Amino acid sequence: MSKHYNNEETTPEEINLEDAVAPETMAEEAEAEADECVDEELHRIEALQQQLADAKAAVEKEKKEYLFLMADFDNFRKRVVKEKAEILRNGAEKVLAGLLPIVDDFERGLQATAGTENAEGVREGMELIYNKLVKYLSDNGVKAIESTGNDFDADLHEAIATLPAPAPELKGKVVDTVQKGYMINDKVLRHAKVAVGE
Repeated sequence: MSKHYNNEETTPEEINLEDAVAPETMAEEAEAEADECVDEELHRIEALQQQLADAKAAVEKEKKEYLFLMADFDNFRKRVVKEKAEILRNGAEKVLAGLLPIVDDFERGLQATAGTENAEGVREGMELIYNKLVKYLSDNGVKAIESTGNDFDADLHEAIATLPAPAPELKGKVVDTVQKGYMINDKVLRHAKVAVGE
């Protein structure tokens, strides 16, 4: 190590030769330190480049997986929409196909009663066809809403008129059903049109 000399002038006799460092040695030490710093920086740069490459690879992998999932979901959505439309179409076909035998019965009844004057026979035929239709509706989950005499329920009934109640206990109750209402699987298919007592 060399002594620190201030700016005062020093005479050659005052300088100790042991403390003096050869300029070549100082240059070698500086070069070794510089090489060590450069090696550390290069090592740090390589590590950062490796981290960047790993991050890019991870992002690319995630991007591919995301695109695959989006395409899969889009295909699923299209398939569900197509299946739903097909179910609705086929469901309507099934219901309508079930009504065709009843239409056939009506046509046969009309042909059979064309030249008859027996009103009782026509009525019996219509009742048979009506019962067949009601049974078909019942088999498909459709049932009539019982209204007359029951409490008015806005979820089931549509009040189209109010009438003076014939008895005090009929106030707020349905006194007449103008048009039947129907339920399908516990859901209102058509509200009953009723007159309510007041």
